[in-house]
Amino acid sequence: MATQKLYAGAKLRDIRTRLGLTQKDFAAKLGISLPYLNQMENNNRPVSTTVVLSLAQEFGFDVTELGQGDAERLVSDMREALADPVFGESAPQLADLRLTASNAPALARAFLALHRAYRQTHERLASLDEALGREGTQLQPSPWEEVRDFFHYCDNYIDAVDRAAEHFAAKLGTDGNLRAVLATRLGQSGIRVSFSAKAPLRSYDAERSQLVISSLVPVETQTFQLLVQIALLQQNQLLDATLDLARFQSDEARSIAKMGLANYFAGAAIMPYKRFLEAAQETRHDLELLSTQFGASIEQVAHRLSTLQRPGAKGVPFFFVRVDQAGTITKRHSATRLQFARFGGACPLWNVHKAFEAPRQFLRQLAETPDGVRYISLARDVSKTGGHFGAPMRRYAIALGCEVRHAAALVYADDLDFTRAASFAPIGISCRICERINCHQRSVPPLEKRLSITPMQRDVLPYTLE
Repeated sequence: MATQKLYAGAKLRDIRTRLGLTQKDFAAKLGISLPYLNQMENNNRPVSTTVVLSLAQEFGFDVTELGQGDAERLVSDMREALADPVFGESAPQLADLRLTASNAPALARAFLALHRAYRQTHERLASLDEALGREGTQLQPSPWEEVRDFFHYCDNYIDAVDRAAEHFAAKLGTDGNLRAVLATRLGQSGIRVSFSAKAPLRSYDAERSQLVISSLVPVETQTFQLLVQIALLQQNQLLDATLDLARFQSDEARSIAKMGLANYFAGAAIMPYKRFLEAAQETRHDLELLSTQFGASIEQVAHRLSTLQRPGAKGVPFFFVRVDQAGTITKRHSATRLQFARFGGACPLWNVHKAFEAPRQFLRQLAETPDGVRYISLARDVSKTGGHFGAPMRRYAIALGCEVRHAAALVYADDLDFTRAASFAPIGISCRICERINCHQRSVPPLEKRLSITPMQRDVLPYTLE
C-alpha cells in the first residue's frame, strides 16, 4: 500500500515563526536548500523524511503533530458556515476548502470571523437589538464564541497550565481527603474556608479573606471549586500570561477565558496528567473506576479524558460533548476527525439524546459519519440537583467517544459487533452539511443537493434529494 504524502506547509511556517528563524537559517538547520524549504512551506512539495527526522533531532519537536493541526476543524467549520442560505448555491467544493485550510489557515479563520459577524448582525436586526444603533458600535465575536474557539483550536490542552497543576498536585501528595487538604492549605495562607447550605456555589470575600463553598453540592464539586479559587489566587500570574498570548478582543472574553483556565487547572490538579493517563490505560477508560480513584465526577473524568493531548504522551483522542434537553450543545471538544456543529444542536440520531430517558445508565453506540469514519460513543445523563426540595434540577447529558480503531482500549467496546455494517448508526453533524439523502430525521435540506418535489407523492420527507 502506498504511503500517504504529508503536506504540512502551514505547520512548518508556524514552527519557524515560533523559533524566530528566517527561511535561510531554518533550511540550514534542517539540512536542506532554501528553495526546497520554500516549496514545502507552500505545499508544493510534501514534507520529506529528512525534514521530519531533523525536526525531532534538532528541535525536539513531536513530529506526530505534523499530521494533525487545525485543517480538519477549519474545513468542518467552513462547511457549516457555507451552509448558510445567504451563500445560495455558490459553496466551493470540498477539495477547495481543504486547500484553503491547509495553505491559507489565516484566510479561513478570517472568513469564519466575517461570517460570525454577519450572523450576529442578522440576529440583532431580527430582534431589534438597539446596540446596532449606537454610534461607534463594532462587530466582534461574542465573548463565549471567542473563548470556545480558543480552547477548540488548542486541542483543549493548555500545556503550561496542565503542567503547573500536575506540579501542584505532586506537592500535595495523594494521601488523605483532598477537600480537607485544600481547605487546610488555604487556611495556612490566611484564608478561612467554610461550607454553608445558604451560600452560592462559591463565594470569596477578598477583604475578609473568607471563602464559602455550598454544602449542598457533591464533595467532588466542593473540591473542584476549592481548586478553582486556588488557581485564581495562587496561579494568577500564569493565567494572565496565558491570556496575554491569546490576545482576546474584549475584556469580557478575557474574563471568561480566565475562568476557563482556572477550571482547567482544577481538573488537571484533581487528575494529574501522567498519573491519570496511566490509570485510564490500566482501567481501559472505565469512567466509574476513574471517578472513584480520583474523587471526581463522571463529567469531570470524561472531560479530562478529552484533554490528554500532551505532545509525546498523548492518550486516546476522544470527542466530548455536553447537551441540554433541547439538544443545544453547551460544551464541546474533539481531538478526533468528528467536529460538532457550531450553530444549533447535535444530530438527533446520536445516542446522547437518549441518555435523558435512561438516568444514570451508560448507553453505547456504534456510529458512522458521512465521510465513512466509524466511532464508538458512550452517553450518560449528568443531571444536577439543586440540593433541596423545590430547587430546580439542571438536566444535561454527556457523550464521550473515539474512532473504532481505538476501541480495544475501551472497556465499553467489549462484546460489541464491529463486523456488521448494520451495527453502525448513520449520524451527521448538521442537516445543512450532512450528505445523507435518506435520513428520516432530516430537518432541513442539505446545501449541496438538489430538491425534487412531487405533489402527488409523499414519503417521510416532502421532497427527495438528487
